[in-house]
Amino acid sequence: MIMNPSRYGQHRKGGTTRLQLSKLGMAAVLCLLTAALVGGGCKHKPATVAVIPNVTVAHPSVQNITDYLTFTGNTASSDSVKLVARVEGYLEQQHFVDGARVRKGDPLFTIQQIQYQAQLQQAQAQLDTQRAALWHAQAEFKRYSGLLKQDAATQTEVDHWRYEQAAAEAGVKSAEAQVTIAELNLGYTSVRAPFDGRVGRHLVDPGNVVGAGQLTTLATIDQIDPLYVYFTIDERDLLRVGGRRGASLNDQPIPVAYGLLNEEGFPHQGQLNFASLTVEPTTGTLQLRATIPNPDMKLLPGLFARVRVPTGEQRGALVVPGDAVSFDQQGAYVLIVDTGNKVERRGVKDGAQVGDGLVIEEGLKSDDWVIVEGRMDAIPGREVEPHQMVTSAPSSASR
Repeated sequence: MIMNPSRYGQHRKGGTTRLQLSKLGMAAVLCLLTAALVGGGCKHKPATVAVIPNVTVAHPSVQNITDYLTFTGNTASSDSVKLVARVEGYLEQQHFVDGARVRKGDPLFTIQQIQYQAQLQQAQAQLDTQRAALWHAQAEFKRYSGLLKQDAATQTEVDHWRYEQAAAEAGVKSAEAQVTIAELNLGYTSVRAPFDGRVGRHLVDPGNVVGAGQLTTLATIDQIDPLYVYFTIDERDLLRVGGRRGASLNDQPIPVAYGLLNEEGFPHQGQLNFASLTVEPTTGTLQLRATIPNPDMKLLPGLFARVRVPTGEQRGALVVPGDAVSFDQQGAYVLIVDTGNKVERRGVKDGAQVGDGLVIEEGLKSDDWVIVEGRMDAIPGREVEPHQMVTSAPSSASR
């Protein structure tokens, strides 16, 4: 078979051209991809702009406050009485439940009364006898005095009836006294509450003989409205509380506030109305007593109580919102903004609470800018954008 050289050559020439074009196209695509990748990698990312947090700042407010001293004391009943059997006899009845609240005059115990009722009747009968004797002596003395004027009787007879009259008068008085004693003994058979209070458990069961030879304690009753709180104060604090008032604590009651150990703050009010007459020389302390109301009788003697007593002194103090003060292992601190708008941690010594604010004893000046809002975004050493908060005018307060 004879091939056509011209066709063969032409086919080879054309094939070669298409292959070269294909290679050139792939190369061009690769070059474009490479350029795109290289070009994209060479571009610069936009820089991140730091956001400066906004905070609200305010100067500490200057307020006139009253300083207080805080003590821990114990409650005690304002009156406590041991109920005793004042007459001898069988204990017949108990009229209360142990621990109950009682009113003044309520019957608590009854001792057998028959014997004392009979003694009262006997005393009353003796009184009637003496009154009859007095009437007879008075009548005879009057008659014989008249007969003496008529020379129908002797002076001796008149003197005798004068004596009988005086003796009868004395007998009446003695009989009246015996009636009073009998009435008292009969009254003692009913043991009653001497005041409003709470009575403890009974100490003698009904059926026992009481008052035989010695006083028998039947129960104890405590007056717990009001209650007393006793606590001690040292000499220096005593001068702060009472020395500047120009009067004795016993002459001028001082209002106090108190709270129990399970209560926040000092939610209750009372009066400091008694102080011991002398300072204990060995300890340098003085015992004080506050009177606190207890109308519902929920408080009992023997509880621990915190008592806050005003010193009577007023002074200007720096007060910041309570939320502006934080606490860590180093103590209390606030965040302030300096002249360069940077946050600074400032350690402070906190005082008592005044409303929603907190007294700052040390660590702040009146012209410091304290961060009161936005504290979570404020980092010491970082810049912030401060906005001033309008504060209320200074006011008088107590703490």
